[in-house]
Amino acid sequence: MWAADLKELLLDMKQATVEARKPRKLWLDPLEVLAWEARFLDLLAEGDRLHPRAVAPPGRRGRCKQSPARNLLDRLRKQQQAVLAFLEDLRVDFDNNLAERDLRMVKVQQKVSGCFRSEAFAQAFSRIRGYVSTLRKQGMPLLSARPRHSLWSSRPSFSLADLGSYSKS
Repeated sequence: MWAADLKELLLDMKQATVEARKPRKLWLDPLEVLAWEARFLDLLAEGDRLHPRAVAPPGRRGRCKQSPARNLLDRLRKQQQAVLAFLEDLRVDFDNNLAERDLRMVKVQQKVSGCFRSEAFAQAFSRIRGYVSTLRKQGMPLLSARPRHSLWSSRPSFSLADLGSYSKS
């Protein structure tokens, strides 16, 4: 099945990039990237053969609904450069888990409270979460790290009174 083979190929590509990062390489060998891309395109061609494009009956106008497999194939082919960006540049992650993790706390806070009560609180929350996230990504200790730069300087007079009703607790 082409989809299972494609999944296995993508995981093999990921493993190759992990191995290449160990000696601190910035990119894979261009011939190796071409070989990976050729295998990727071969699997897409197999998928094209198994899931041909649906054609509208005669006399009917507009686009014909495609199968989910066909839609996936079209998207992979159209977005091939973005899908395989992690092969070209080893600084690009295979997945977007870090970005999703960064957004998760904002969504949790919105679900719990329904919204932020003031724009100042939303900005403070975002600034603090961004700082903590950066510390984690750089492997620095969270509690003992002190801001040594101008992260807080754009709002130097931030106080509990700026939090509105949250300051009364």
